[in-house]
Amino acid sequence: MASDQNTLQISVIGLGYVGLPVAAAFALSGYHVTAFDIDARRISELKRGHDHTGSVTRETLACPHLHFTDDASDLATVDIHIVAVPTPIDGAKQPDLRPLVSAAKTLAPHLKAGAIAVFESTVYPGATEEVVVPLLEKGSGLRLGQDFEVGYSPERINPGDPMRDFKTISKIVSASSDTATATLEELYGSVIEAPIHVAPSIRVAEAAKVIENTQRDLNIALMNELSVVFHTLGIDTRDVLEAAGTKWNFLNFQPGLVGGHCIGVDPYYLTHKALAIGHTPQVVLAGRGINESMAGFVATSVVQEAASLGLAGPLTVTILGITYKADVPDTRNSKVVNLVRALEKFGAKVQVIDPMADPAQTREEYGLCLVAAAEAAPADAVVLAVPHKAFSQSGADWPLVASFLKETGGVVADVPAKLPREDTPQNVRLWRL
Repeated sequence: MASDQNTLQISVIGLGYVGLPVAAAFALSGYHVTAFDIDARRISELKRGHDHTGSVTRETLACPHLHFTDDASDLATVDIHIVAVPTPIDGAKQPDLRPLVSAAKTLAPHLKAGAIAVFESTVYPGATEEVVVPLLEKGSGLRLGQDFEVGYSPERINPGDPMRDFKTISKIVSASSDTATATLEELYGSVIEAPIHVAPSIRVAEAAKVIENTQRDLNIALMNELSVVFHTLGIDTRDVLEAAGTKWNFLNFQPGLVGGHCIGVDPYYLTHKALAIGHTPQVVLAGRGINESMAGFVATSVVQEAASLGLAGPLTVTILGITYKADVPDTRNSKVVNLVRALEKFGAKVQVIDPMADPAQTREEYGLCLVAAAEAAPADAVVLAVPHKAFSQSGADWPLVASFLKETGGVVADVPAKLPREDTPQNVRLWRL
């Protein structure tokens, strides 16, 4: 199956932060793309030329090769299906494969003979063959290897990063047959400018993806644990890291709140599979435990700093930013929410300001009502949690941050350490993670 833009039909199933840019990239390269999502409101939005995630421009959405639909029957003529649905975790920190299962069940009745279904969602090793393939076979009446093939090519898109988009990030591909693998290599290679790496099996490709973010999670966990130690010793963590960073092989990881739909989630897919085969992944679980505890550590530190200034009674705390990272509107698995809950346990009145987040979505998902900057009550403490550019072009701005404090001053907790320490106002106690 050659990657001929004139005849090859491609679908992208799931039009979120990953799927939409993938669909757009193939469409702009001349492929006919059926861009499918079960959310009719999402399809309507995209047809109107608006992407609330900010991932794709209005001009790109108008590409004539992009066909947006929520009608699954439109998938029936497609040669290669790319599935890019979320793979979150549930309340018990277990893999939640419901979106993936739903996508497979939706696709199966419309899977034609000779088609390839390639999955980009992060899963544990074995999930494609153990979970997805049986659903496709049952729903389609076709047989893997005889009538259709499956592939795996993990997503690596970094939302909010204009320097690393779908076309410039190296891609891993693997499939259930050598022929299908070659087809995917050629297909992705026709769009992506970076190298294509062919993994020897689907399980290898799945494992490679899940350890990428696990490695990053563990490195950040080390920095977070060191930060707790250094605070106890009265040492500024960032000063230590700056000094250590002068050695050529010191890795530049920073402490922080680790949330989002990748780093804070993927390790649980690996630990789930490890436990299922009888192995307790002690290092991975320890790293997760440290990172999960950091919101409580920040909250405790804010309260202690306020107490050291003699601030009594229930504190008023303003938090700047609730999305999981800077300059994206995505609030999924945001650890700032954990920070809010931890401060509320101390009796604090917490108000959250975030011009990037959707107020309705934040209220629906977390029960939190965002406050407009102009309506925020003067606070005893301000926590710069997410350094959006909206807070200043440099990611943090003292006049803005300090303006949310009471006239007598108070505590500013600079979680990402973006505020210039030397410019700290005299009536402000600065705390940095």
